Amino acid sequence: MHVPDGFIDAPMSAATGVVAAAAVAVSLRGARRELDERTAPLAGLVAAFIFAVQMLNFPVAAGTSGHLLGGALAAILVGPYTGVLCVSVVLLMQGILFADGGLTALGVNITDMAIVTTVVAYVVFRGLVTVLPRGRRSVTAASFVAALLSVPAAALAFTLLYSVGGTTDVAIGKVATAMIGVHVLIGIGEAAITAATVGAVIAVRPDLVHGARGLQQQLKLRVNGELVDAPAAEPAPVAARSHRGVWIAGLVTSLVLAGFVSFYASADPDGLEKVAADKGIDRKTEEHAVADSPLADYGVKDVEDTRLSGGLAGVIGVGVTVVTGSAVFWAVRRRRSDDTSPVSTSV
Repeated sequence: MHVPDGFIDAPMSAATGVVAAAAVAVSLRGARRELDERTAPLAGLVAAFIFAVQMLNFPVAAGTSGHLLGGALAAILVGPYTGVLCVSVVLLMQGILFADGGLTALGVNITDMAIVTTVVAYVVFRGLVTVLPRGRRSVTAASFVAALLSVPAAALAFTLLYSVGGTTDVAIGKVATAMIGVHVLIGIGEAAITAATVGAVIAVRPDLVHGARGLQQQLKLRVNGELVDAPAAEPAPVAARSHRGVWIAGLVTSLVLAGFVSFYASADPDGLEKVAADKGIDRKTEEHAVADSPLADYGVKDVEDTRLSGGLAGVIGVGVTVVTGSAVFWAVRRRRSDDTSPVSTSV
């Protein structure tokens, strides 16, 4: 659903740029509360994983494909504020290095793909986990529904933005019907990927899943014929439970997905591209500012072998995203440490 340059006019692009900048600023402050010794090292990995999975377009209808947006996944794994930052980092890397998503439309893409998906998904997720039985299965089920609804919500948000700032005169009702219809199908794929990933992490390290905190079901013991709450187990010290294994496994998975599996992704246009072509939204599409980038269109310039070119581009993208994301989140984490450190005074 990456919006290219030329879809949205300058005033709306500027307005969404302001919204995106404000949301990122708020998220930087909010992420200080979410990031700790467990999640700070993993937030950059979440961004890299989202980048990798976004390369895996899957078919959803005749001549149409879809890909992960990632807002729901990021919000549930590392928190909503950090989730907005994760997806924003991915969109920034894609726009600058791979000519994917217009640079003048960066505010539109962050607003639509990072803010809307994350906020909608997390609100739905928190609402569901409060009414479902407390447990890991409930977290996975809530992840599925939250991710499913976040995608058509993003499609609706794009339609609203286009109704105000679109550069072509089209029937918005038909655009809305087409966008929401195809993105409901894409949402099913998003939901499956999100639930599978969240479930896999919960199975090995539930303490690393932001959305699963505080949801452990209280154990019961039968004493003299009555059920009583079992004493709470002492949590393992954070330092004693290394996240290194999860980090390495996640990075290897991301590299394999981007460097190898992406070759088998669907070549059909994604939902927005298909609707844009069918409804005439793309008549004023502009050439990307970095269309001649060495990594444009997810291929390495001057590498003739298509498989090798795409694989190298994917590996480079994962590497750059994990380094950039990790640097951002470590800086945020360090700022939190500085804010909470005691102030020494001298007389």
